[in-house]
Amino acid sequence: MSRVCEISGKRAQFGNNVSKAMNKTKRRFEVNLIKKRFFIPGEDKWVTLKISTSVLKTINRKGIAAVLKEAKAQGAL
Repeated sequence: MSRVCEISGKRAQFGNNVSKAMNKTKRRFEVNLIKKRFFIPGEDKWVTLKISTSVLKTINRKGIAAVLKEAKAQGAL
């Protein structure tokens, strides 16, 4: 399974390691993902999502129902 946030769609970015001599080698900036279970009271069920930690902060602020509703409206889910 790829390392992609299921709600925001965040994925790895690419860049360079730069040495003191300015030599450049390719590297990846991985996204900070966690696997988390949420209870959705409207549907009365548990859902397991692989999300980024920034989306987790948004869920804590707005609530899981509101975040899922926005994601469905944008076509992410």
